[in-house]
Amino acid sequence: MQILVDADACPQQIQKLIVELAKAAKQKCLFISNYAHFSINDNQEFLYVDRSFQAVDLVIANRVAAGDVVVTQDYGLAALVLAKGAQAISTRGMVYADQQIDQLLEQRHLMAKIRRGGGRHSGPAKISQEDLERFRKNFASLLGLYNKEG
Repeated sequence: MQILVDADACPQQIQKLIVELAKAAKQKCLFISNYAHFSINDNQEFLYVDRSFQAVDLVIANRVAAGDVVVTQDYGLAALVLAKGAQAISTRGMVYADQQIDQLLEQRHLMAKIRRGGGRHSGPAKISQEDLERFRKNFASLLGLYNKEG
């Protein structure tokens, strides 16, 4: 199993949880980001890519294999990950499932259509303590730590 993280939009609090839980599961994680989000962090392994459209998503889609875990907020990438037999979780702790991915992609399409038409919609709310706890619980479960952590 490998843990791949779409780090472009991954909050620092979530990155810290990923590292903490990956260590507990004795798994390595790879944070993939474009070079505009460069940071120095000794506790994380980063792979930087160029800023071209979907560059991070393409790297993850090409590296992911069955049994891997991917952290992403991107519904399109989540759909690709699920199709390859891997698991995906959002930074807010929602575990993506085959049964819901079509609806999420349709929602994404509708929001893009509104934006193209000049409309606006609210962006995501700031990450909450509830989001952090949901992520911790569900990510630990995906890593097989659920029974160990209670």
